[in-house]
Amino acid sequence: MVFPAKYSELNALELSEEARRILTRIIRVAFPHPDFPDGPYERMTQKIIDASEESRWFRMALTQGLMTLDTLTEEHFLDLPEDRALAVLKRIADLEFFGFIRRTTVLNLYDDPEVHTALGYEGESFSQGGYLYRGFNDLTWLPEPRIEECGVEVTEIGPLPYAVAPAAPEDGVQSVDHLFKGTNTVEGAMTR
Repeated sequence: MVFPAKYSELNALELSEEARRILTRIIRVAFPHPDFPDGPYERMTQKIIDASEESRWFRMALTQGLMTLDTLTEEHFLDLPEDRALAVLKRIADLEFFGFIRRTTVLNLYDDPEVHTALGYEGESFSQGGYLYRGFNDLTWLPEPRIEECGVEVTEIGPLPYAVAPAAPEDGVQSVDHLFKGTNTVEGAMTR
């Protein structure tokens, strides 16, 4: 663990360029999308830094977390392959530092216009006339459905072993609006 009194960098007003690269790598490893360009990840890094400036606690947690990340492995975090970098992030998943990064990213990364484009999201539908005539049935991302007979013989189960009540009461039978109307007890029921 790194302590502020020992490392004056923890009180720095701005993160170093290397700390920014580490933070961007953390976001990319934690939220891997091969089709996303670098821009959304870099903007997310800046958003996290801006959010940390609002609270000295989160600023300290972020700075300390970025500084101590390299102490968890023999190699520099930026040089680790994806699987080992992910293993490091799993080790710190319960720390406040990583929780701050995760919740800020979850709330903001997928709201980026470049991410919308990469995911094929066209935006909200109301201002564009809705989806009914604009891609409602456009399911190109799903495979074509298989419509075929199963070929297995269906066994006829025959008539039911009990009588089924008719859909409407027969002549002379009065329908009941409320079965228990006007009574406080049910015949045959036991009271305590």
